[in-house]
Amino acid sequence: MPRLKALVAGAGIGGLAAAVALRRAGLDPVVFEKADETRERGAGLLLGARAVAALNVLGFSEGLGDISVPVTAGTLSSWRGAVLSEVSVPSGSRRPGADSVAVHRADLHRLLLDALGDGVLRFGAECRGFRETADGVSVELAGGGEERGDLLVGADGLRSAVRAGLHGLSGPFYRGYTAWRGVAEPGEGLVPWGTGFESWGRGARFGYVHTGRGQVYWFATRNAPEGGEDAPGHSREALLGMFRGWHEPVGALIQATPQPAVRRDDIHDRDPLRRWGAGRVTLLGDAAHPATPNLGQGAGAAIEDALALAVHLAGSGLVTAALRRYEGERSGPTARVVRLSRYAGVAGQLESPLLRRLRDGVVRAAPPAVKRWQLLLLLGYLPRGAYNYPRKPYPEAR
Repeated sequence: MPRLKALVAGAGIGGLAAAVALRRAGLDPVVFEKADETRERGAGLLLGARAVAALNVLGFSEGLGDISVPVTAGTLSSWRGAVLSEVSVPSGSRRPGADSVAVHRADLHRLLLDALGDGVLRFGAECRGFRETADGVSVELAGGGEERGDLLVGADGLRSAVRAGLHGLSGPFYRGYTAWRGVAEPGEGLVPWGTGFESWGRGARFGYVHTGRGQVYWFATRNAPEGGEDAPGHSREALLGMFRGWHEPVGALIQATPQPAVRRDDIHDRDPLRRWGAGRVTLLGDAAHPATPNLGQGAGAAIEDALALAVHLAGSGLVTAALRRYEGERSGPTARVVRLSRYAGVAGQLESPLLRRLRDGVVRAAPPAVKRWQLLLLLGYLPRGAYNYPRKPYPEAR
């Protein structure tokens, strides 16, 4: 059977993971990226146990271990530092070889990029649209170029051109708050290893976790009108003012972050789609199911998408049927992530003093078993039935 040619729009975490997985499954991927060079920078991310298990299947267990820090505990506090919830994952609940981890986004991007091989990624190639024929699909590139393949995977993010071609133009929903993110090098002992921390204030939150090599990833959120901007070169100073009086190490982490490393983004998502793709075209990652970052599941869900897509296409000559099976497997779990993450954001961004006291009281009073269950769910250890992965890793790409 001739090798299928898979066109992938977008070279973010999801697009690169899809290309690696498809190549290991016997397809020939080509990735189109509109930027002229790789630009992943300035933030960390959490990979749940299911996403780590998927990367292990793809042969990244050793490489991922070199660039990440296991995360098996979580602490939730008030803005003054009073602990609302403190829980760790029981050792018997972990799946061997699949601990949840924190990793710098740029390091994971580089790990995937190095595994692609030559001739797969094309920079400066923006996917503007596509057209499908009886036996293939063609990508229309900015500047008039065109590339034909057997299938197209839209992994081109929140404002996906492939999604627009399938479902029409529509903007994502702004959720009422903006986020700042950065990576600090604060020195030893300031932040414990292996634990994710988050603190809640009035319409604002701050969270942080080690990502290895002396680096700590942090994020801050605040209710704000859409489209706001900091004065050029003054994001760090603005944050120090916004979070003045919060417990340490909040101020120390902001202060230890170089100004150019602070990134600000409004927070958006979209309602889950009933149907992802059509014909020989499908979606993956944020193009299919963009979620707010409150559960830290965006990158992990895209990696899980990538492996599921490759599993369904491996050895299959029926492309459209394989794509629909992939979408059927992934649409339910990702829709739950979108909804739960949205609800978590609503709870975390409350401003009313009465509602905040009620929320904090509920969190404090929750039974330990419920708190452990929530952490297992957040870190990707549940549901256990989600580990429907091949028993053996795919062979290395040739």
